[in-house]
Amino acid sequence: MTSNREGLNPADMAPAYEPGAVEEALYEWWESSGFFKPSGGRTPDSPPFCIIMPPPNLTGELHMGHALTTAIEDSLTRWHRMLGDDTLWQPGVDHAAIAVNAIIERDLAREGISRHDIGREEFLNRTWEFVRKSRSRIAVQHRRLGASADWSREAFTMDGEREVAVRTTFKHLYDDGLIYRAERLINWCVDCGSAISDIEVEYDDEPGAFWHVRYAIVDADGKPAGEDIIIATTRPETIPADTAIAVNPEDDRYRHLIGLRATVPTNGRLVPIVADAAVQIEGGSGALKVTPGHDPVDFEIGERHGLEIISIMNPDGTMNELAGQYQDLERFEARKRVVADLAESG
Repeated sequence: MTSNREGLNPADMAPAYEPGAVEEALYEWWESSGFFKPSGGRTPDSPPFCIIMPPPNLTGELHMGHALTTAIEDSLTRWHRMLGDDTLWQPGVDHAAIAVNAIIERDLAREGISRHDIGREEFLNRTWEFVRKSRSRIAVQHRRLGASADWSREAFTMDGEREVAVRTTFKHLYDDGLIYRAERLINWCVDCGSAISDIEVEYDDEPGAFWHVRYAIVDADGKPAGEDIIIATTRPETIPADTAIAVNPEDDRYRHLIGLRATVPTNGRLVPIVADAAVQIEGGSGALKVTPGHDPVDFEIGERHGLEIISIMNPDGTMNELAGQYQDLERFEARKRVVADLAESG
């Protein structure tokens, strides 16, 4: 087939219709003729119409969901062009940082190496090469779908203009007192070595165990009160970071203990027993060990009661110096050691 717009020589025509060739040639003509750019509208008063393409992630190829939304957006865009509106369909792609990072790490694993083996610079080089190829592939797919976007304006969420816009916006938000910097609990992936946003975390139920741990109560003078409080926990490795015990103020079993202190069994730290309605009376033993540095609910309780935040884990999932005798142990190995030590001490 020929793409000559003046006419076709019947002798040169393909024996059967070739939709791929026809669509490609027609799309090239549309784009080169500037049909996808804003026209200014049929009159000075013509309303503008703009759609920002939800930027697909640079993690591979477009899928059927992209095809559906592209068709809908393209139909709306073409309709408003036909109405004579000043029309723009703004295309772009999203860098999808953590997802792309995972893909590069997976490829490295196939080679038997990790990002630590090749270093930061080479890892970035490989990442940008993947981004370049992925952007090119997605651009071809969008064109084959017939997307009438203004490709001269294509944006990338990590290009210079977007980076300046994001940083400027955050500065304005900070200057206006709408955002602030503070210490908070985050989702941390020991494999990625990165924080993970709440919306990217998926929770799965899996078999677990409750360990019931005895905390000795002390009186106002710090002397043994001759009474214990039992805590049920699924994460005994975090006991060295406990900074309080919380009970529900309506729980008759523990009301008399509020205001006293208890001894953390792994290190002897004295921690207060506080009253907090967040504690479920029917949950576990009804008494909650509060570890603000390692649990979101505990963090909120800690904020309400002004508790110290102790973090006993390193970014790689091993225990740090604040874990005492469990320092340098991998967290699940530390769990076994803590359980064994508690069992030995009775």
